[in-house]
Amino acid sequence: MIHPSYTELMEVINEGAEIDDEPLVTSRYSVVLATSKRARQLIAGKEAMVPSSGKKPLSTAVEEIYKGKVHILPEEAEVEEETTEENEI
Repeated sequence: MIHPSYTELMEVINEGAEIDDEPLVTSRYSVVLATSKRARQLIAGKEAMVPSSGKKPLSTAVEEIYKGKVHILPEEAEVEEETTEENEI
């Protein structure tokens, strides 16, 4: 069995949300997208935020998210961030 499980990751990610707020992650698909995006960043040369010697990028990404080192932004904030970056170039 894989540790942490999808449900454990979803609980950790949504942990800080207010009761009235919509959860950041609502499905396994959302977890897969978030971890794969972080794994691609690690492959591209970003520094890992947890010890990663001998681990594959995806395992490192899962551990970072589980330990709260990487936070998932709401979809609206992510779009705004990309727009801002395009304007800066």
